[in-house]
Amino acid sequence: MSIEVSEEEGVRYLHFGTHWIQGAMRIARPWSLELDYTREMMFPLLLHGGTWPRSVLVIGLGAASVTRFLYRHFPRTSQTIVEIDPAVVGVAQQHFRLPEERASLRIEIGDGADYVMASTRSFDWILVDGFDAKGRAGELDTLAFYCNCLARLTDRGVVSVNLLTWRHALRGSLDRMRAAFGADVLALPACESGNVIALASRGAPLTKPPKALLQAAKKLRADTRLNLLPTLARMDTG
Repeated sequence: MSIEVSEEEGVRYLHFGTHWIQGAMRIARPWSLELDYTREMMFPLLLHGGTWPRSVLVIGLGAASVTRFLYRHFPRTSQTIVEIDPAVVGVAQQHFRLPEERASLRIEIGDGADYVMASTRSFDWILVDGFDAKGRAGELDTLAFYCNCLARLTDRGVVSVNLLTWRHALRGSLDRMRAAFGADVLALPACESGNVIALASRGAPLTKPPKALLQAAKKLRADTRLNLLPTLARMDTG
């Protein structure tokens, strides 16, 4: 797989041999989330407070956007990143300010589907964003994978999955998630990019009253500059 880096108007982009964007970082604000779908993957932060999340599993490193954001704004959170291609890790270190490994930030080279199948660890939050150069998620969008993610969640655990809406694939993905998680699946309205973020849990609430969500979004914006108010507005109108 060819890995390429480009820059335009102050934003650095990651590509896997095509024009399709696999990740992005605004050079002047490397800790922010540049792409809309990465921002919406953070929706579970509106549902929990206090020490949540204590532990995070990130499947698919890409341009390290999620890892940088959590490292900066949630320094007490333990992150495990699973990336199948070691070359992606090298590019993220060289071009996308991937933080150095330490006790609270570990990088595993391997297949995310194999990891959740073999691991005995539990996580408060699993974020899944893994595609090949043709936009295929492969084993990361199967019933077995989602069942294994369920087994890896704590009682308050949530999964955020980046899904694509092209080729009528979305319905099948959501059906597989519901087969694994039951009714505890929420699909956010599609982003401008066409991505849909789907959330699932093993029983933890995936929403709260509108006023409470609004308050949580304003606090998150004040604390991290991440603005999910547009997402809430789309949910109200969608």
